[in-house]
Amino acid sequence: MSLIVQKFGGSSVSDAEGIKRVARRIIDTKAAGNDVVVVVSAMGDTTDDLLDLAAQLTTNAPAREMDMLLSAGERISMALLAMAIDELGEQAASFTGSQAGLITDASHGMARIMEVSPQRVHRAIERGYIAIVAGFQGMSKETKNITTMGRGGSDTTAVALAAALDADVCEIYTDVDGIYTADPRVVSSAQKIEKISSEEMLEMAASGSKILHLRCVEYARRFGVPLHVRSSFSTHEGTWVIPDPDDKITIQEGEPMEQPIISGVAHDHSEAKVTVIGVPDIPGKAAQIFGVIAAAQANIDMIVQNISTQGSGKTDISFTLPMTEGKRVLDALNTAKGEIGFEELEYNEEVGKLSLVGAGMRSNPGVSFTFFEALHQAGINVDMISTSEIRISVVTDADKLNDAVRAIHTAFNLDAEVEATVYGGTGR
Repeated sequence: MSLIVQKFGGSSVSDAEGIKRVARRIIDTKAAGNDVVVVVSAMGDTTDDLLDLAAQLTTNAPAREMDMLLSAGERISMALLAMAIDELGEQAASFTGSQAGLITDASHGMARIMEVSPQRVHRAIERGYIAIVAGFQGMSKETKNITTMGRGGSDTTAVALAAALDADVCEIYTDVDGIYTADPRVVSSAQKIEKISSEEMLEMAASGSKILHLRCVEYARRFGVPLHVRSSFSTHEGTWVIPDPDDKITIQEGEPMEQPIISGVAHDHSEAKVTVIGVPDIPGKAAQIFGVIAAAQANIDMIVQNISTQGSGKTDISFTLPMTEGKRVLDALNTAKGEIGFEELEYNEEVGKLSLVGAGMRSNPGVSFTFFEALHQAGINVDMISTSEIRISVVTDADKLNDAVRAIHTAFNLDAEVEATVYGGTGR
């Protein structure tokens, strides 16, 4: 008997019919002789609707109360799913994040998991029940308050439970048949990836791929949890994310052993670019700037420093960050303007990030040429560049991003002969 943790996103449980379909899927897994633990997200656009309601009441909601509000969406889903399973003749028990033993730090809206103690989930499994857990939420060990985990919280909840329960696999269900070489909503000829290393998946997630969140992949790799990304709308085999970084991707017969293995193209519309103009070009100023940003609890992605347009002895520092953190960072930097000594800030939300991900890229110089030549031929201007051993990322204008994705996907021969199937929803 295997223990399987299954996670269903908001698009899979967006309405009553979706919940019934998911319930039947779970019961089929149970009937095959498996113990099953399910993590569920809020229905459809529930979280966005709750945020809109709060915005109609206040522009400065207390963080504690916002977490109390947003955690309600997953509690609704878990209870309805348990009812649907019961109606179909199986026994299910639903648990909030805190009841399931998800213990976090005290950071509201972006809580990190400190420990997982799923005793009540264990007992439910031993009694033959299907355990349904609300994703995205936990309880602070310090304050005993309900917390939410931010973006990717339900994926991370599922992986954390799988690790704590020593599950055989964590299945992440979405509305496409797996992980593709690009977003099939943008590139209809994208190919499904059968197997991908956790290292490559980390780069794709960090670069904007929507199927798996970065935190989820990091957690799975750290604790050796195999991930199977598949559709809740079909029974097709999905994509396996292999946690062991030493696992090898299969090379087809006749292919050079050291050729770059391109996994796919990821893109992200959710980032903004900040430029700190006229920074004194002396040691320690960059540390001051990023110290202020760290104190504001913001996450920085790409960073570029260059000669300032404001004259000698000055420099400009540009970086990208999530749009949701933009105002917080601008406020913090403006507060520290006198101490740092910069001249002004520029903020631009009309940017997008594109990343090419694959193994062996740095040791194959032709990859960079093909990448930038494809952008040139498509008329795409590059604003920022960042590279790693298995990734090339660029920032460009937001209105050119989808064209850039299609150009790069075609340039690296990733197009399939048939269109990818998208069942509906957002891809999570």
